[in-house]
Amino acid sequence: MSNLRKAHWEQVYATRESTEVSWYQPVPEKSLQLIRATGAPHAAPILDVGGGASTLVDHLLESGFSDISVLDIASGAFGQSRARLGPLSDQVTWIVSDIIAFVPSRLYAVWHDRAVFHFLTGAAERNRYLSVLRESLQPGGHLLLATFGPQGPRRCSGLDTQRYSVADLQDLLGADFTLRAHELDQHSTPTGSGQQFLYTWWQYGAEDT
Repeated sequence: MSNLRKAHWEQVYATRESTEVSWYQPVPEKSLQLIRATGAPHAAPILDVGGGASTLVDHLLESGFSDISVLDIASGAFGQSRARLGPLSDQVTWIVSDIIAFVPSRLYAVWHDRAVFHFLTGAAERNRYLSVLRESLQPGGHLLLATFGPQGPRRCSGLDTQRYSVADLQDLLGADFTLRAHELDQHSTPTGSGQQFLYTWWQYGAEDT
């Protein structure tokens, strides 16, 4: 499955510009708001999962964040981001990996995912994702997870997707993740159609307050 997934996304980025994909955002406002809300210092290590061609990294660099890693299964996505960022791309750690095969070499203060989790429709894949998440986050670290919401699309970019409510995510994440905030958002795609996203902020290994 991993090889098929990689081939699919490499094909997407070989044939489409980042501004043409349905999840494109010129300014990822909700993600930026959540990252700022965590209070993570500018030197905190941030991992953007599935963020290969996203503009989030541009805005994080502009905001002064200095330890940013971007992970994506498609190396072609990085080509687009590197071209867009120019010399600034040297300040970013680019990781080509399927997230469920990722072996972290360090711990992160912030894990951000707006592009991957809702494409993992099998229980085994979701469980592996959650294992990698726990292996990657610092105690007290922040999970910023955006998925398709209860009224989101059932398919995207030719693939089946999984829709989530806050309760669904809480059941999957378990008691060691504490919900800090959540919000439904209607994303407008480049073609003008709407997609419902559920944005959530969780803290790992923190007691509820």
